Amino acid sequence: MRFFILFVFSFTVSFSFGQRNCGSMEYASRNGIAHLYNNSTVSVQSHRDTVMNEILTIPVVFHVVYNSNIQNISNAQILSQLKVLNEDFRRMNQDAALTPAAFSSAAADSRIMFCLAQVDPRGRPSSGILRRPTTKQSFTYDDAVKFTAAGGDDAWDSRKYLNVWICNLQGGSVGYATPPGSQADKDGVVIQYNAFGTVGTLQANFNKGRTATHEIAHWMGLKHIWGDNTCGDDGIYDTPQQEYYNNGCPSFPHMSSCSPNNNGDMFMNFMDYTNDACMNMFTHGQKVKMRGVFSVNGPRNSFLFSFACDSTLATGAALPGDSTATVTDTMSVKAPASDWKAYPNPAPSDIHIEGINGFELNGQSLMIFNITGTLAYQIKLNSSSPVVNISHLKPGVYLLRIGQNKSMAPRKLIKL
Repeated sequence: MRFFILFVFSFTVSFSFGQRNCGSMEYASRNGIAHLYNNSTVSVQSHRDTVMNEILTIPVVFHVVYNSNIQNISNAQILSQLKVLNEDFRRMNQDAALTPAAFSSAAADSRIMFCLAQVDPRGRPSSGILRRPTTKQSFTYDDAVKFTAAGGDDAWDSRKYLNVWICNLQGGSVGYATPPGSQADKDGVVIQYNAFGTVGTLQANFNKGRTATHEIAHWMGLKHIWGDNTCGDDGIYDTPQQEYYNNGCPSFPHMSSCSPNNNGDMFMNFMDYTNDACMNMFTHGQKVKMRGVFSVNGPRNSFLFSFACDSTLATGAALPGDSTATVTDTMSVKAPASDWKAYPNPAPSDIHIEGINGFELNGQSLMIFNITGTLAYQIKLNSSSPVVNISHLKPGVYLLRIGQNKSMAPRKLIKL
């Protein structure tokens, strides 16, 4: 495993990184939680599993903790990072074409996406971007950035939100993440402010948003591709063994002492240490590992019940179009102003349907589809404020549609 020294400065520093240095495994080792990367399940109560081909949408709250104007990065820089995440995890990144032919069949669309959280833990509207001035000139791996009392900003409920802290991170590392199953009030990702996004204040070689892609993949349980040991094992079946990490931008093929064949290292994998411009892929095995943390009894299964990205709320940044359309993709569509809403959500039995701005419900057909797009229930509404009993439906995620007007987005409903 790679160890490094944290140098403490008593004055404001703008780090210039010569090569990538991720602190996730070092953080996990120091805090005695490295074993969590080997755990695929935890003891939690759950009523639904992920569905094949389902797009998982993760609500994100960005905590900008800044000591100077340059550290207080712009909304544009944050939104550029969100765009990168949605492209990288869906393999919609333009540089996907640079994946060598030898590895192209292993490259995967993880069908995981991200949105700015639109509702806070108290149910209030939110932009998903929080800004907190601090007297601290920089932060280390002691997690102070995650607590308001220590000069940082408190996490939102980590069972429902991915917390990302952006700050001046001391010691030359560009970021670190907690593995699945970590302490709730510390759970999330910390990123160096000038290694974040594609516009604004950025360092060369870390200017395409891949630091966040790398660290969030750690948050979903992925290890570094070399397993943090010489010729180590990351536990993924389709990532070839390699001697150690790669820096810079190697030429293909790049061989090492334990290369299994003439293809050499998969240095373009997001979990290596190469420059942002040279990273462009996750594998199918990595996809399975990441999606597995959201499955039944998985440590992040609770995100399947988070409604902070509900389709009735506008997301703060457009999600890219889907390459393999399914009914779940409509969850990212903003609803028209004159429309309707359904509540409570989640709901155990009855849901109330309410028209907005004069939209008439009486006489309309309500259709309820399951996550695969199959019609599960249909009823004709017989009042202007109907109450519909759904106790007969199995627990899970459903989509509600009223009438045949396709311009009106369906509503996601979680049945408890």
